[in-house]
Amino acid sequence: MSDIAIRVENLGKQYKIGRLQQRHDTLRDQISDFRFQISDLVKRRNGHNHKSEIINQKSSDSIWALRDVSFEVKRGEVVGIIGRNGAGKSTLLKILSRITEPTTGTVDLYGRVASLLEVGTGFHPELTGRENIFLNGAILGMRKAEIEKKFDEIVAFAEVEKFIDTPVKRYSSGMYVRLAFAVAAHLEPEILVVDEVLAVGDAAFQKKCLGKMGDVAKEGRTVLFVSHNMGAIRQLCRSCMWVHEGTIRQEGDVTEVIEDYLKSEDTSAGASEKYFAQDLEKEFQLCRVRMMNQKNLITRNFQCDEPVIIALTCQVRNKVPGLYGYLQLSKLDGTIVMVSDSYDGGMNPLGALSIGTHEISIVIPPRNLGHGDYQVYLNFTSRQGLRAFNIDSPGVVGSFSLSDTRSRRGDRRPGFFSTLLDWNVD
Repeated sequence: MSDIAIRVENLGKQYKIGRLQQRHDTLRDQISDFRFQISDLVKRRNGHNHKSEIINQKSSDSIWALRDVSFEVKRGEVVGIIGRNGAGKSTLLKILSRITEPTTGTVDLYGRVASLLEVGTGFHPELTGRENIFLNGAILGMRKAEIEKKFDEIVAFAEVEKFIDTPVKRYSSGMYVRLAFAVAAHLEPEILVVDEVLAVGDAAFQKKCLGKMGDVAKEGRTVLFVSHNMGAIRQLCRSCMWVHEGTIRQEGDVTEVIEDYLKSEDTSAGASEKYFAQDLEKEFQLCRVRMMNQKNLITRNFQCDEPVIIALTCQVRNKVPGLYGYLQLSKLDGTIVMVSDSYDGGMNPLGALSIGTHEISIVIPPRNLGHGDYQVYLNFTSRQGLRAFNIDSPGVVGSFSLSDTRSRRGDRRPGFFSTLLDWNVD
């Protein structure tokens, strides 16, 4: 038997920009286009002037989300996939998971594939957790006896024993992802594909998932793991692929690829200031980020005993229910130093934003972080009921550097923090 689990040759995926698309990824797309064609036919019979539609059709363009991508993954390998948002990572995983078809090239998969690409992938909201476990197992081609053998282990791992007979539409986003991951990892797929969805879970569950993926790899199965958490990629993977603008820019040893990627990102992030292209389809969008000192000057160089102000300019085109922001600060090697979200102050100020332009500031207090270089990662999510949806995912938006030249130990002080402690003697 060949030791190859995945073989990709000259893979490409093209999307049409504009309403009239030639390819359809989902049944919903096909139905939508069919309804549009019926409406178009009625207008033509009624003598409607289609000049504007023709102009729009001619002006529609296409983009290549992936182009000329080729690689092989051996059985039992754990491969990390990194890259900026919009680089083509999710498109690649959708093709590997048979969710969408490629425009060009071929994909050969040798084994059963289980995918976790977003919260609740493959779950039917009206079915209970128990029913969805059996449904997903059937989709993977497993017999009822095989699923029953793993059932208790799946439920225990997901920590949803009390809710296993509750419709999953009533699950929180955390419960969704716990059960979805448990199903994907325990139903013995030969190939496990996991996207950034683990970021939804809490820190303890993320650690648990990383351990499980390591166990899956030790059993000789193949794992593809997409994440912005470079620390997790380093911990789990030995090899890594860097996807950039739809192509594989670099692949090889995980440490070398991550270091080259972070160096590139530190430059491309604009460091102290970054603008984002306008996207009129987004209800909420980050437009500009600045790293500012207390004198309102844009800079990337700060002292440990002064505040770092992360100033955001955002555009609200339509009110987004339950909107909140997530911030992650990490070292350049991917180690997460701290996280925050807009609920930290007790009230979430983003949840009531009106239509228009808003200025938002996040202040890192002085004498908090230790000296060194830091990257800033941002994500904006809407929590509607028990579900969470990504609204704007700008990713790494900038970086800043801290120096400690005003305390006795200064930059010789190791660790993540620069807090000066009082030594009191009674």
